[in-house]
Amino acid sequence: MHGGFLLIYIRLLGLDFVIISSIINLTNMKAIWTGSIGFGLVNIPIKLYSAVEASELDLDLLDKKDHANIKFKRVNERTGKEVAWGNIVRGYHLNSKYVILDDEDFTRAAPEKNKMIEIMQFIDEQEVNSIYYEMPYYAEPQKSGIKAYALLRDALKKTGKAGLGSFVLRTKESLCLIKTEDNLIVINRIRFQQEIRKPSDLKIPAFSAKPAEMKMAAALIDQLTGKFDIAKYKDTYTDKLLKIIRAKAKGKLKPEPQMKIVHSPSTGLMEQLKASLGTKRKKAS
Repeated sequence: MHGGFLLIYIRLLGLDFVIISSIINLTNMKAIWTGSIGFGLVNIPIKLYSAVEASELDLDLLDKKDHANIKFKRVNERTGKEVAWGNIVRGYHLNSKYVILDDEDFTRAAPEKNKMIEIMQFIDEQEVNSIYYEMPYYAEPQKSGIKAYALLRDALKKTGKAGLGSFVLRTKESLCLIKTEDNLIVINRIRFQQEIRKPSDLKIPAFSAKPAEMKMAAALIDQLTGKFDIAKYKDTYTDKLLKIIRAKAKGKLKPEPQMKIVHSPSTGLMEQLKASLGTKRKKAS
């Protein structure tokens, strides 16, 4: 295992701070972006690593007849022949023909954003609606030091602020939040407003709840309110599916359980709310 360091330069209220710190070990992770965090005229080299990984089972696609693996090939639609990655280019269809782009073109579009996360301002993290959040990353810094990074981390925690920046990952520009998580810095990619679909096409009927129903619903919400602890929730479906796979491999698969549909004795909304309040954690029928 190996550690890394992060050097950050920031100008705040006319004062310059240099933030340096050790960070988590990332031996088994692969960097997905290499660049710098930029403050003024100072560039700080870092690497980004995905902070999340999938929890679902890795299932292969097989031919139903002989269970042979299905392979996907990159095929030329004119010749039908497979094309090696080295012979594949990217193009944009414009005026009935393709304009071919190379790596230099993507860099030329915004050279500073391809290699730099430029912090534009500091904001309250609570101001960012959860619909904008896309992907979190850990930042692995170059070797520098410890004390100054701890200062930035503690200052961000105390003020509740996060840095708002932007950068280009592969061929897409994204906004990002630079924030703290425990003793490290997390860079969370967020979407632009223009990427969020407008719900105007949805058919949402105009309806106002009756005061008595609203009071009952509020009571039910209060009854089911608790302190959030993410560690309490696990991906149980994957474990159950793996048990089925192992049982099927041994020929001991049990019959599929039959779901029982229980109809509510009353269709009235008030009656359903009252019944829900009568039993804590009662599931909707």
